Amino acid sequence: MFASKPTLRGERVTLRPVGPEHVDGLWELVNDPETARLTGSHGTITYESAAAWYGSRAEHDDRLDLAICAAEDDSYVGEIVLNELDADNLSCNLRIALAGPRVFGRGYGTEAIRLVLDHAFATTDLHRIGLEVFDFNDRAVRVYRKIGFVEEGVRRDALLWEGRRHDSIIMSVLRPDWPVKKI
Repeated sequence: MFASKPTLRGERVTLRPVGPEHVDGLWELVNDPETARLTGSHGTITYESAAAWYGSRAEHDDRLDLAICAAEDDSYVGEIVLNELDADNLSCNLRIALAGPRVFGRGYGTEAIRLVLDHAFATTDLHRIGLEVFDFNDRAVRVYRKIGFVEEGVRRDALLWEGRRHDSIIMSVLRPDWPVKKI
């Protein structure tokens, strides 16, 4: 379903298929403490494993991994991924991570999500795109709701972070509901 790896352009961002040229950006992203907290990422990866990961994404037709690059200078500001494809039920997961506080609040994530949803619903038979977000990530929850994601439920105590448990909010957007509104 995701054999084609497009480049998608918006006003703020350009989404490009991830590749070795984006490894330094991924390395910054995975080593940012705030990004780790917001995504619940406990593990560490080596630079070599990051390079191998981004170098192999083009081979997978069951997922779409795109680098989010700032339109003004083409710098890496994050990644957005459609993964966990369920071809029988025409659904998948959406995952997004921005490269830390230096890029938060600029509209990059909002536009990247809109571009990916537009692309997915226009070029595939997908019916449902879901995601999970931790209950303390108020900024992301607001963005997801604004875009058109609907809360479906909660996975209670899904994350243990620095001794505290946090819920994970389950949200989705369905083909018939898209576009709720353009951002």
